[in-house]
Amino acid sequence: MKYTVQVKPGSKNEGVELLEGGSLVVRTHARAHDGEANTAVIKLLAKHFKTAKSNLKIVAGEKSRRKVVDVL
Repeated sequence: MKYTVQVKPGSKNEGVELLEGGSLVVRTHARAHDGEANTAVIKLLAKHFKTAKSNLKIVAGEKSRRKVVDVL
């Protein structure tokens, strides 16, 4: 299943929030530098969906705050 994810890097609090319409907001402490935020997003989403990190893949928006993530 594919989800639209809005990433908020450098946030004070970490977490995943479900918005109306099925999109997600992911807040992470990690900065958007050298893929650190992408790694943190995958980790937080894996915890949220209770699945392995290998079951998630960023399909679009790897260098953007708005991403499309595929959850297997």
